[in-house]
Amino acid sequence: MLEKLQRRLGLQTIPGVFFTSAGIAALFVLLAIPYDQAVANAFGVLTGWVAQNLGWFYILSVTSLLIFLLGLALSRYGKIRLGADDSRPDYSNLTWFTMLFAAGIGTILMFWGVAEPVSHLARPPFDGVVANSQRAASDAMTIALYHFGLHTWTIFAMPGLAIGYFAYRHNLPMRISSLFYPMLGKRIYGPLGWAVDVIAVLGTLFGVATSLGLGTLQLNSGLSYLFGTPTEGWIQVLLIAVITGIAAASVALGLDKGVRRLSQVNIVLALLLILFVAVVGPTVFIAEGMVQSVGNYFKDLPWLAFWTETFAETGWQRQWTLFYWAWTISWAPYVGIFIARISRGRTIREFIAGVLFAPTVFTLVWFGVFGLSAINVEMSGQVALAEQVQQDPSVAIFAFLEAFPLADIASLLSIIIIVIFFTTSSDSASLVIDMLTRRDDQPSLVRQRIFWATSQGIIAATLLLAGGLDALQNVITSLGLPFCVLLIFMAVSLFRALRADHRGYSVSELVQGRAFPQVEAASVQTQEGQNVS
Repeated sequence: MLEKLQRRLGLQTIPGVFFTSAGIAALFVLLAIPYDQAVANAFGVLTGWVAQNLGWFYILSVTSLLIFLLGLALSRYGKIRLGADDSRPDYSNLTWFTMLFAAGIGTILMFWGVAEPVSHLARPPFDGVVANSQRAASDAMTIALYHFGLHTWTIFAMPGLAIGYFAYRHNLPMRISSLFYPMLGKRIYGPLGWAVDVIAVLGTLFGVATSLGLGTLQLNSGLSYLFGTPTEGWIQVLLIAVITGIAAASVALGLDKGVRRLSQVNIVLALLLILFVAVVGPTVFIAEGMVQSVGNYFKDLPWLAFWTETFAETGWQRQWTLFYWAWTISWAPYVGIFIARISRGRTIREFIAGVLFAPTVFTLVWFGVFGLSAINVEMSGQVALAEQVQQDPSVAIFAFLEAFPLADIASLLSIIIIVIFFTTSSDSASLVIDMLTRRDDQPSLVRQRIFWATSQGIIAATLLLAGGLDALQNVITSLGLPFCVLLIFMAVSLFRALRADHRGYSVSELVQGRAFPQVEAASVQTQEGQNVS
């Protein structure tokens, strides 16, 4: 029935993955619009249960994956390439970095770069720390770097590495289900594999929709600051419609013409904004604080990485750390596939070092400039920043820029950066979801990519209307859990495959339990008509 529907609509998909994912997303929207309060309450209850009973699982999982990746980079497997042994990277290091960063957490940094440090300064999460004190300021920076540093990029790097390895080294489809080939064999092309890909599609849809929702709140605040635009729901829905239209146009152009060019433009604009704040702001304070913050981050990281609020349950971790980890995990399928798509030819060691440390360095600089400057503005009394952030975190960066000259121009530049980050996140996700829902031997149709871009916008608008920031946080904290489990199995599967690869076995031999060294790659004809080495 689904195949007939696909032919009638003129689509090129895996019907079980495409229509199941689209149907579940549509069902959520249809229920959330008339029953918005009931849906918001249900996810609130579910999030409370997850935070109370499985918060430790999020914390332990992400930290364990970070240790696993660092171990791989330093191990004998680090020399293995994502592709043939003689393959080389498709993109230069600079282009590679701008693309993976723009598709990763650019929008998130624009939203939280000022809001998070100021929030922790005004409301310290640790007992005995006085608000607006030197200790509170130091802790605020450390926590912000913990949330957006190595742990965040671990969540992106794990699926990216596994997907790149299985796709380029063993010619498996670039889908999340392919990562489980050593465990499931050719069953990845049936209902079991489809179920994994459906989870990945839904995680991507809701994860990106959450970011689009946060970006829309921030855009609305910026337009209100500059032009007096009202901050109302219909304005936010209109903004989502406009930006989704831009993203749809970009996604129609494809990876090289759309995402790559927008990413390069946006990284330049972001650097200009950083330079502006660093020059007109407290330059010496920023430089000194950045050095000290990096030291504090690495000093406190081993403790923070395993901290679970065991002896003082305040709900703080649910609102911050668990939300961030779940949010990032929900993004992991899309960002992982996107990073894999642009990382062919790199060694595992190069991949891990680049994906973990290059964006983390940029994140350190970003929070060093914006976070420290915001703390200085608040503590010096130039602007009542903490009060405004606690009322509405989306106004943070615009209220912060009021303390500097040329505030209107800087705010306008910020809006442009947010729009482009918004666009690159949406169109990158649309390209990836299209890859997840079709076979490799099927063409990528523009109308399918536009459909997914539109779906993200509709879900983002629905979540905003169903409860705003609280609804965004609750839905993501709940839906991130299934993929967190998949990440663990992903690491196990990758390690098994790498060990077999190093010993001269193919992945197909690993599945079949054969114990003879590989002389020539064994070919296994799959249901998709592809050769798997």
